[in-house]
Amino acid sequence: MKKLTSTVTLFVFLSFLILSCNNSGNSKPKSETILEGSTTILVDETLKPIVEDQIQVFESLYKAKISIDAKSEAEVIQSLVKDSSRIAILPRKLTIEEMKIFEAKNIVPKTTPFAKDAIALIANKNNNDTLIALKDIIGVMQGKVQSNIKGLVFDNPNSSTARYINLLAGIKNFPQKGVFSFKTNNEVIQYVAKNDGMIGVVGVNFLSESSLEMKQYINKINVLEVKNDSDINYYAPTQNNIAEGKYPLARDLYIINCQGYSGLGMGFASFLAGEIGQRIVLKSGLVPVRTPSRKILIRKEINNDKK
Repeated sequence: MKKLTSTVTLFVFLSFLILSCNNSGNSKPKSETILEGSTTILVDETLKPIVEDQIQVFESLYKAKISIDAKSEAEVIQSLVKDSSRIAILPRKLTIEEMKIFEAKNIVPKTTPFAKDAIALIANKNNNDTLIALKDIIGVMQGKVQSNIKGLVFDNPNSSTARYINLLAGIKNFPQKGVFSFKTNNEVIQYVAKNDGMIGVVGVNFLSESSLEMKQYINKINVLEVKNDSDINYYAPTQNNIAEGKYPLARDLYIINCQGYSGLGMGFASFLAGEIGQRIVLKSGLVPVRTPSRKILIRKEINNDKK
């Protein structure tokens, strides 16, 4: 009987030890809840302005401190996989291969869509033509010479904008000629503002939510209207055109929570997809995944007294 009891006790202890080891990477900080505590969010650099707006309001409402680590899309994925942070905001979902990495850690990533934005094509205002065909952009990416384009300028060869255009062109790497890159969207805007004939590829949010110091450069560029092969019309990346699916370079935005517990990742995701978060998206010029409600107040009396 004593031997049986000892065996059972040993089994329970070993089971507890195994569970503890498996969940050690998912342990929740004692000071963190869905609305309180501190954390860091990995953010695709092209989406930084809208995320900054969301965090500012979130922190004003709750006892939370959220830091932003803005990187290229490839760097965000790399950091997410390495557990540098368990929360990321990206313009795409995780791939099947990326999901398997987290499944091996007993973590099921929670993916929440919260907005639609777009990739904008910009040119110097000295360029008279404000229209461009998407096939011409793809042609440059495939190494073909285009008489109306001196070159394409990207923020980063590892960015989400580069991946998106590469995918359309059916290539994996930039061609040796006609394509250039910097590090940030702001550097692309500054370069295009100073150089005729160059086409910049940036996140549209950097144009609608630009800083004061960038206004002088944005005033020197035009946002181009783009035509897809399946349509004879050209469309600008406006809120309406993105919402109606007319602009050919639109994309969905997601918050991906890999914390594995009820922490700020869950709370911030709910906030982004909720009433306040969706209003912030709408005000920013992007497209919310659901239209925020509008309250109409009807007054029974109108006071026309003048004081």
